[in-house]
Amino acid sequence: MTICAAIQMASSPNVNANLLEAEKLIAKASKLGAKLVTLPENFAIMGMNEFDKVAHKEVQGRGVIQDFLANCSLKYKLWVIGGTIPLVADDETKIRAACLVFNDQGEMLARYDKAHLFDVIVPETGEKYFESNSIEAGNKPIIIESPFGKIGLGICYDLRFPEFFRYLAEHGAEILIAPAAFTAKTGEAHWEVLLRARAIENLCYVIAPNQGGFHVNGRQTFGHSMIIDPWGKILGCHKTGSGIVCAEINLAKLHKIRENFPVLSHKRNIAEKITNFS
Repeated sequence: MTICAAIQMASSPNVNANLLEAEKLIAKASKLGAKLVTLPENFAIMGMNEFDKVAHKEVQGRGVIQDFLANCSLKYKLWVIGGTIPLVADDETKIRAACLVFNDQGEMLARYDKAHLFDVIVPETGEKYFESNSIEAGNKPIIIESPFGKIGLGICYDLRFPEFFRYLAEHGAEILIAPAAFTAKTGEAHWEVLLRARAIENLCYVIAPNQGGFHVNGRQTFGHSMIIDPWGKILGCHKTGSGIVCAEINLAKLHKIRENFPVLSHKRNIAEKITNFS
């Protein structure tokens, strides 16, 4: 069994301040025995507008934020999954929202670029988000081997696309990572439901570090960072403000559940057989 941690923050436009806060929480998780630590989406910068992050974009393998992740991994001897950081895109006016995985030697082993972009108007509040204005979508799902199990990576809005996570599970994922910056309103309505559904239907652990609190730009995020087991049980939740939630990942338990309840092997491809009777 391995102790894993989801870190919750209320990030600001100040990258240095955010990194200081992130390291404080990583150090705390390390003292609690965590060997895998996950950071939320946009942990390094939540700008005053969607384009502020473009000014902080980095080339893969080089930059302040990537150096921070590598140094923390090595310093605390743990794996760090860096929520999202802004990396260069093909379009110079945009960034790739990249989730990076570093091992306990400070080596970057994997990168997943957010595939589903949050272009919505939130009901009730009227909040408008158009991530495609500043983010270039990725198109490659990522699964990585780790000492803790096979890890599948997703980001925030990806949660609303169950077929994305089913693909990861069907290709071996045992732990699903979902760093996020869910709004207060959508989080209240859907955060827990979506996370538990992705865990239950895929018989996977889900680790979901979220932004949580009031931000300098006026935005409010939902928090409630969670770790959920393959049966949908919430193992831990940090509701509001900065903090961490830790829980044990038990692959023997996961394999036993999958053996006794083999839902992943019961899927039938019936969509192509549907007949239109109209």
